[in-house]
Amino acid sequence: MGYKKNKQPVFNNFTDNIEYMKKELGVGESFDAIHLDLNYAERDMGLFLIDGFAKDKILHFLMKLLADLEPEQLEPDPLLKLMRTYLPYIELSTEDDLDKTVFWVLSGASALVVDGIDKIIIIDARTYPVRTPSEPDLERVTRGSRDGYVETIVFNTALTRRRVRDPSLRMEYMSIGRRSQTDICVSYLKDIADPDIVKQIKSSLEKIDTDGLPMADKTVEEYLTGRGWNPYPTVRYTERPDTAAVHLYEGHVLIMVDGSPSVIITPATFWHHMQHAEEYRQRPVVGAYFRFVRFFAVFISLFLLPLWYLFAEQQSLLPEALSFIGPKEVLAVSLLVQLLLVEVGMDILRMATIHTSSAMATSLGLISAVVIGQVAVEVGVLSNEVIFYIALVAICTYATPSYELGLANRISRIAFLLATAAFGVLGYVGGIALWTILLTRLNSLGVPYLWPIIPFSYRASRDVFYRAPMPAKNRRPKALHPEDPDR
Repeated sequence: MGYKKNKQPVFNNFTDNIEYMKKELGVGESFDAIHLDLNYAERDMGLFLIDGFAKDKILHFLMKLLADLEPEQLEPDPLLKLMRTYLPYIELSTEDDLDKTVFWVLSGASALVVDGIDKIIIIDARTYPVRTPSEPDLERVTRGSRDGYVETIVFNTALTRRRVRDPSLRMEYMSIGRRSQTDICVSYLKDIADPDIVKQIKSSLEKIDTDGLPMADKTVEEYLTGRGWNPYPTVRYTERPDTAAVHLYEGHVLIMVDGSPSVIITPATFWHHMQHAEEYRQRPVVGAYFRFVRFFAVFISLFLLPLWYLFAEQQSLLPEALSFIGPKEVLAVSLLVQLLLVEVGMDILRMATIHTSSAMATSLGLISAVVIGQVAVEVGVLSNEVIFYIALVAICTYATPSYELGLANRISRIAFLLATAAFGVLGYVGGIALWTILLTRLNSLGVPYLWPIIPFSYRASRDVFYRAPMPAKNRRPKALHPEDPDR
């Protein structure tokens, strides 16, 4: 049975409104759904709230004010008197739909039903359990701010506004999920962001038709991008408010989902996933060096292992100076199987580390690296050279700034390895060519995935490979079609 979204107007009878609200909220069945039967100014009133969401002190203060009212103080227009005079609170509104009122209460607000008033008063005095903003584990920097987004959307919008005090900053609210009614915020700078991109994002979000968003931003991403077969991320995630602010100023659009500490940045190209805040926290020359090292590590993680396998299997391709490449002893387990075993073993270790407490994670790593690796070499399952190259590639994989890009590169590396094993040089070269073509055909909300390399833009490509000084970055990316191209 689907969740109903039909409008239920407020009844003329006070008792009917109370009974409807009690039934829909499960008062008496759910211990945290609270109904207070009140009488102020000789009028029956009912207050509905969810325990744990309501701000007790504010509601207690408002109830004390209502308790001092006399009947004549609410005449001739009780709703107007309450809203303007006797309920002194910032976030007050009215609602004439009982189903929407239920949604407001389940979202954390309190609903006041008053006898003789044809609308329900919504008191948005809510609070959510929230952790203190702290530096994200995946985006740490040597110098810079140590705050990060949290799981509450209101806190995240405040952290963004703290850095972007532009009057054109828009925070547009949406609610998605027939049952979950998850809060979503689309954030952009109206004077900069391309209106067509904003319209496309909002249209895609409005078309999401599902019960709920249990995985928050990841569920939204899958509906937004619609490419289940593609391992490469076409949106970028960040938990850093300063990173989000930089992208807002460039003309990107942010999507914040309540319940997630990550903010979605759209559009996002392949090269956006290769950038890190650390590059901009150092001097331009140092930042450019870091970026070069990072690019080198990422391409090593992609192409080195299948290339080494190709040379190890076809020694004739090697010049005399590189004849040392390749295992010197033949083991019972083929070289391809060794590489695949270690690749899968690395993923098993990664998953085991996630599911292991922090106190035991170090011990788990030592056991896997020292005990299992050493024993595997001694019994002849793996060769030392395989261990060396896998370790080198693993380190380079973890040097990838974007966690999602690192996982996609890992899958591509295994595909290159299998293609090389099947077709040799043709498989290696053809696999890379096919990989490049597939990435070229991708786009993120109309922006080519490999822009500004394919299609080529000289000015923009310089900023991809070289961390330019901030005074020199006086133009916004053309691919985003910003309303204001000059910084």
